[in-house]
Amino acid sequence: MNQNCSDPLALTTAINSLAVYMAGSLNDEELAFCAAVLTQLGDTLNTIAAQRALCDDS
Repeated sequence: MNQNCSDPLALTTAINSLAVYMAGSLNDEELAFCAAVLTQLGDTLNTIAAQRALCDDS
């Protein structure tokens, strides 16, 4: 079994808990900025993963 695998419900619960904590700790402007940064991070990681997959198929 891949060691990066875990219980998907536990993972989503942890992410949700982090979001709730962050929302309670940041003001609206900080929260919007953090969300934008994390969205860009996720998009960039997806772009890198897609490029790797494409290049591995060559």
